[in-house]
Amino acid sequence: MYKIAILGPESTGKTELAASLAAHYRSPWVPEYAREYVEKLTENYTFNDVSNIARKQIELEKQFENTNNESDFVFFDTDLIITKVWFQYCYHEIPDFVTERLKQGFFDLYLLCEPDLPWQPDPVREHGSDRAFFFDWYKREAEQTGKPVVIVNGKGAQRTLNAINAINQLIELKIISK
Repeated sequence: MYKIAILGPESTGKTELAASLAAHYRSPWVPEYAREYVEKLTENYTFNDVSNIARKQIELEKQFENTNNESDFVFFDTDLIITKVWFQYCYHEIPDFVTERLKQGFFDLYLLCEPDLPWQPDPVREHGSDRAFFFDWYKREAEQTGKPVVIVNGKGAQRTLNAINAINQLIELKIISK
């Protein structure tokens, strides 16, 4: 099973891309837990909240470790890389369990969404003017994993098609393998 993470700054179409790729490949996808968690908070999130989000992310990943799923793919609408960056950016501290999990190299491929879509504000999103800054940071972090990183751009169906073409090409070239 190919495990693919979709990364990118806020409002870059990660959720839509994850759902579209899952539909195209008839595969499961895992929604971003952080959004669900933060939407339920009545106060600003804390270091402990971000830790809880990270632990849940790991739990969701573990559901697809060493699995004989009928599907060839699973798409994750986020990765611990984003959580790691958030820890560093907000609290200047990264819990050891996050660093250790990232060293295990769970994902086979990272699709990094370029911030070429218009910013869509909502109550959970922050830093709309800093998307290029976070894009570059996520890119550096993803590249440090040693796994393939593909930048995905374009609007709507073209964005999805660009991702599909990249995935298929990497598989054909055996750059990513099960």
